[in-house]
Amino acid sequence: MKTKTLRRKIERLEKRLREGPKKLAKLKQRLQAAETAKAMKATRKSATRAAKGAKSSAPSQPKTQKLRANKKPKRKLNLSPERRAQLAAAMKARWAAKRAGGGNVQSTSDDQGSAPQPPPQSGQDGA
Repeated sequence: MKTKTLRRKIERLEKRLREGPKKLAKLKQRLQAAETAKAMKATRKSATRAAKGAKSSAPSQPKTQKLRANKKPKRKLNLSPERRAQLAAAMKARWAAKRAGGGNVQSTSDDQGSAPQPPPQSGQDGA
């Protein structure tokens, strides 16, 4: 039971104290137990955070797998075959320039006129 609802029930019962003193005592005990459990949970949570902080200096593989699980799936682009080929050629040229040790990779792709552009025909080909 939530602490808020327990408090409300306690207030109602305190108004008519003579009718249910046993029930009032029982609800007060439940409230106390709920509050102590909440406090214990908070201290346990902070202790585990502190322990993880101490262990985080050593890299662990399960942590990276957990991060991958939370990642959004990659969105599929609706490209026409011509635009896909054009982008593939631009990327190959960029990678070749990078392997060759070209200083400014972005300017080499701009010189070829294959800078990324929004595909105007992508909406028409998909339909």
